[in-house]
Amino acid sequence: MNLLGIVAVSGKPGLWKALAQNKTGYILESLDALKTKMVANISTAKIAALNEITLFGLDEDIKLVDVFEKMKNSASVPDAKLDGKKLRDFFREVAPDHDEEKVYASDMKKVLNWYSIIKELPLFTEADPAASVAEEPVVAEEPVAVHGAVKPVAKKAPVKAAAKKAPEAENAPAKPNAKKPAAKKV
Repeated sequence: MNLLGIVAVSGKPGLWKALAQNKTGYILESLDALKTKMVANISTAKIAALNEITLFGLDEDIKLVDVFEKMKNSASVPDAKLDGKKLRDFFREVAPDHDEEKVYASDMKKVLNWYSIIKELPLFTEADPAASVAEEPVVAEEPVAVHGAVKPVAKKAPVKAAAKKAPEAENAPAKPNAKKPAAKKV
């Protein structure tokens, strides 16, 4: 499963595809039908690569991509609108070692919503390349956490800019360099 370049941004519902990186942040495109584009500022946005997010486990954390793979192979995936008991039963199948005290119903609903977004994407059905040098995971300095149950593994990973930049980045006016005032002498 090749989910490099798909990120979750705190405060922005849904999943985003990282298109490129510029001086101030990442150029993202929503994975919904609207294909909304935005620039997520590196210093303020909390971004986590989908393939780096984990669920709390009893012994060790469970990678979200492993849960997605089990969901993909599952006979039927329940709707995210079901009650917490039915969702918990399903998660006992796809993530049997998840910590039931730390993974809340809201976390399970978010995982199911994310799965419904990516299950039809070619990125989800492709096999991972053995050594992908062109793309690396996007993770900001302050990763996304959903009620403490979904968390990233890495704190920071560089991203190489795509060869073709988005039109918003090319047409953006250049900002003048800000000068700091001289320090006062006492």
